Amino acid sequence: MFKIVDIKGAASAIKDGATVGITGFMGSACPEYLLKGIEDSFLEGGHPCALTMTHSPGIGDGKDRGMNHMAHAGLLKRVIASHYNLAPLLQAKVDSGEIEAYLLPQGTLCQLYREIGAGRPGVITKTGLGTFVDPRLEGGKCNALATRDLVEVVTLGGEEYLWYKSFPIDVAIIRGTSVDEHGNVSAEKETTLIDQLALAQAAKRSGGIVIVQAERVVAAGAINPRDVIVPGILVDYVVLSPAEYHYQNFGNQPYDAALAHEFRIPVDSIPILPMSDRKIIARRAAMELPRNAVINLGIGIPEGVSGVAVEEGFADQLTMTVEAGQIGGVPAAGAAFGGAYNPEFVPGMINQFDFYDGGGLDVCFLGAAEVDAMGNCNVSKFTRTVGPGGFINIASNTPKCVFCGTLTAGGLKTEVKDGRLVILQEGRNRKYVKQVKQVTFSGANAVKSGQKVLFITERAVFELDEEGIILTEIAPGIDLQTQVLDVVDFDVRVSSGLRTMDERIFREGKMGLEL
Repeated sequence: MFKIVDIKGAASAIKDGATVGITGFMGSACPEYLLKGIEDSFLEGGHPCALTMTHSPGIGDGKDRGMNHMAHAGLLKRVIASHYNLAPLLQAKVDSGEIEAYLLPQGTLCQLYREIGAGRPGVITKTGLGTFVDPRLEGGKCNALATRDLVEVVTLGGEEYLWYKSFPIDVAIIRGTSVDEHGNVSAEKETTLIDQLALAQAAKRSGGIVIVQAERVVAAGAINPRDVIVPGILVDYVVLSPAEYHYQNFGNQPYDAALAHEFRIPVDSIPILPMSDRKIIARRAAMELPRNAVINLGIGIPEGVSGVAVEEGFADQLTMTVEAGQIGGVPAAGAAFGGAYNPEFVPGMINQFDFYDGGGLDVCFLGAAEVDAMGNCNVSKFTRTVGPGGFINIASNTPKCVFCGTLTAGGLKTEVKDGRLVILQEGRNRKYVKQVKQVTFSGANAVKSGQKVLFITERAVFELDEEGIILTEIAPGIDLQTQVLDVVDFDVRVSSGLRTMDERIFREGKMGLEL
């Protein structure tokens, strides 16, 4: 039978040196009150300490919430995650070598929790081959303290796979909305279902405990059994959180009922993108959409594709998906990223990545911070250790990948005039480089597997073939030599059939685009 405890009681239940698994997608389903309580307990009395923490998505607000609470040497010994950029205080400890750190693909990590819970040895998959998580490159290790081999190359039936190895989880810290008198947990106010059940099962299989942060306790039987996300037989402790630590996400709005799917909103209420680099790229990317496509949109510039679909009137001819576990509807943006308005199905994050890994998407639209001549992409490491999030799962397993981002960065200024693109100020930083700092997407593996790959910028479009990337389109008004070739760090192959990008992209108003 579970116990309701206060925050100090929950912190005291965590033993020094424990491995702790945490739920959360940015701020959604993040047990913020418990994380703050663990931090306070350590700062006040030195316990718990020397923890290993693992979380699948990135957890934080880019400032001081989420995993930022764990950014204390002594409190945290080791971290295994997919993304650190949302927790800059922790990120700094990783980059300074104070905390042992690893990065694994988000989808594979949450699938690994499921395998731990089932008593299996780990996840065996092709996801990550040729990327920095491949032990022949970096093995997902982030600094000199990271000496453990969490990933191994294995051969089955004559083919190479990566084996992501199971490890025990002593404590699962999860979040729901309601807990009934038998300990059953529901998530009616959360934006999505992530890995609560998998982490709880992993902790129980490892002989550990499950701590739940919830908003309220309700009577036994008050929760429809179909709405229970974690059964009471797995729950040991429940902490009731004050409202200010139980926001739906890390945005300024405590609760958006539409993101909890209480009702549907008119899609035309979503703002139309103003003319900008982002809109130019999103418009050209939208031209790669087949009718009735099932797609994924990454955070940032790729999100703009949904705005174009709404403006052009064909959003209902697409099925947009979100890695946190949403199928259909329109993905939410900003601090609410991971949620969706008007979804048709909410399968949960682990099932969503099973779908992605199985090639369920028709096309994905992802960011590209660095690209090299062979089509390798880096989104995971720059001056800071960032991490791939779900990028590796999505990019490695989707038949058609469209990478979206400006050609240069850092002060780039453009305008559209008379249907032509004008570069007012060139970016200081070149994004198309001789060698990417870290391989988050392998161009060679993409060619080997027969993926169709495009790289779309505001002024040029490149495609990937057996020899690397080749320039196939250029924006009207752009000088090929000075504004494309001269701002790329490698010799660019130019297609003999070089085309001008569709001029409708560079004009105000609807394009009249049809799928």
